[in-house]
Amino acid sequence: MADTGRSSGGVVTEQMIRNSVVTDVLVVGVVSIDRLRIGGKSFRTVGGAGMYTAIAVQFVGASVELFAPRPASMPHMLKTIDGYLHWFGPQISLHELPQLEITHHGNDVATLNSIDWGAEIKLDPEDLPSDLSECKIVHLAALSSAERQLHFVKACRARGAQLISAGTYSYVVQHEPEDVLKLIKEADIFFMNENEATGLFGSIDNIVVDPGKLVFVTLGRNGAIVLTGDLSDVIPAKSVEEFDPTGAGDTFCGATLAGLSHGILPQDAVTKAIDLAGLVVTGLGPQSLLS
Repeated sequence: MADTGRSSGGVVTEQMIRNSVVTDVLVVGVVSIDRLRIGGKSFRTVGGAGMYTAIAVQFVGASVELFAPRPASMPHMLKTIDGYLHWFGPQISLHELPQLEITHHGNDVATLNSIDWGAEIKLDPEDLPSDLSECKIVHLAALSSAERQLHFVKACRARGAQLISAGTYSYVVQHEPEDVLKLIKEADIFFMNENEATGLFGSIDNIVVDPGKLVFVTLGRNGAIVLTGDLSDVIPAKSVEEFDPTGAGDTFCGATLAGLSHGILPQDAVTKAIDLAGLVVTGLGPQSLLS
């Protein structure tokens, strides 16, 4: 076994000492504890872009591993997630888990009230398995900065990753637009929502996709757009009774990646992903994907 060292400041555990990963999708991201305000009520649930993406991959039937900071003592709230996913990463204390507070206003409008990234900084590209060539897709979920995601892209390429996917979120689009645009260029597959696309390009119509690459733009209740070098397809969504839309985008991402990893056409993968995103918003947190 290779010794990954202690460059991230986290304790190196047996779960981190990996030479290779053999899986359909490897997700790099975080698991968080979220405080959600919906309809004037407050809820506490498990969250995190990495968690939602990985669970969606597995729900669709592809194999997945999650590289994320991991509590040494697993709280009750995370035990179901821990039993559901193959989750490895730097060992952290419980109070170091990332925490988000979000208010949902309805009609696809939400406010990120606060975010504490906790021990996300201990997630170090140097601690990735040394061989990623047997992993079909490596996905870089939301991290504390687009710059951090770019460091992971470089590390994944050096380790032989076949395809690299990435996503973004509104804060980094607003504060690091140049790095996000660079990330889109560097990744083989990219995910963003309509507001993020407008913030980066002015209009979805202005997005130019390099040959051989894929870009997906989610449109909330209106579905999603599949963009390639010479094609733009709008895939509609079915109407659902929405309760908690927090993980919809990342669920869409995971389900799409699962389909792509099994050789399904992007349009077909997106059709299934939209349906799964519609399912997850009907419950609180990831409950609909765990039942």
